[in-house]
Amino acid sequence: MTLTLSRPRERARTRRSYVTRRNIPYLLIMPALLGFLVFKAYPIIAAMYISLTTGAGAARSFVGLDNYVRLVNDPLFWTSLWNTGLILVVQVPIMLLFALLLSLGLNSPLVRLRGLWRLGVFMPSLTGLVAYGVMFSVILRKDAGLLNWLLGLFGVTPIDWLGSPFWARISIVIALTWHYTGYNAVIYLAGLQSIPKELYEAAMVDGAGAARRFWSITVPQLRPILALTVVLSTIGTLQLFDEPFVLTGGGPDNSTLTISLYLYQNGFRYFDFGYAAAIAYALTLIVAVFGIAQMRLQKK
Repeated sequence: MTLTLSRPRERARTRRSYVTRRNIPYLLIMPALLGFLVFKAYPIIAAMYISLTTGAGAARSFVGLDNYVRLVNDPLFWTSLWNTGLILVVQVPIMLLFALLLSLGLNSPLVRLRGLWRLGVFMPSLTGLVAYGVMFSVILRKDAGLLNWLLGLFGVTPIDWLGSPFWARISIVIALTWHYTGYNAVIYLAGLQSIPKELYEAAMVDGAGAARRFWSITVPQLRPILALTVVLSTIGTLQLFDEPFVLTGGGPDNSTLTISLYLYQNGFRYFDFGYAAAIAYALTLIVAVFGIAQMRLQKK
């Protein structure tokens, strides 16, 4: 009788032993870990395998590095890389400069209703990517667009914003700057508000002017935040897809074809998933190199 009573107790102790103070943290992170393995790690590994194959479904065959060799010799890939780099070099500095100037203005005690202005500056970043892309496609129309109508009031002839290679790139830059400037301005504003006021007061006592205080106090104190926004903006621009897809479709004459858009075209228009996966890994490598290089340069 004693044995029959001890067995259930032993089983209960065995079951309870799995839930201990030492195991509870691992049990709590298990759902997130499983989600990462299923929805992140597995697709990454599967994409690597797909990049080494060609065809679709049962007809898929292993081709090794052929897709990567094709990538190096593909002029359209280099065109998309050039377009992405050109937009990056032009748009990111303009956007971050505007964001810094806006944050300085919004942080000034001379500005009334600062809360309302801050909300207005941040609102564009809340707009859906497709929604604001459609909005800009209407604004930038050549014949009945709002922007050409405004320019016409000053005697400027209508500009083919979306039909000319040069102006199509400018249109992408304008759309990106409108959408993301407020987001970065809010980040800079948080950094400005964390700078001790005593530093500015001491500098004013020493006779430092506004420009001197900006370069000697504001910029050094904002250096980590400046580095963060540069890295995030660079990574985001290298993955640029929505704006070219909605506004120009990569045209005219592939002048706004970006790497992500070219990846999408190969994968979901031509169903060449092996080559699309190779482009994805090439883009990942480019983003990693840019991110590491920027962080090291900014540390120096």
